[in-house]
Amino acid sequence: MNDFTDKMNVEYIDNAIQKLNEYAKVENLRDLISILEALKQDPRNESLLEQLTNAWRNLGVYQGTVLTYVPDFYTLIPDDIFGDNLKK
Repeated sequence: MNDFTDKMNVEYIDNAIQKLNEYAKVENLRDLISILEALKQDPRNESLLEQLTNAWRNLGVYQGTVLTYVPDFYTLIPDDIFGDNLKK
């Protein structure tokens, strides 16, 4: 396990899922929410964390929707949340 997966908070993940389901009823968020639900069951799964990061980066403008209802969502992404520092 890495240090990041050791710090995953199931309560926080559950809270994020609830907020997104209640307030951000956008079809484009379904994959992200599904991954969060799986991560809630297995918070130390690095593969799920990688899937979450990829789903986040592929949201485009819907990242703003997520951050509106879960402002500290960035704490679930282990590196550069917006992918600005990705190598090309």
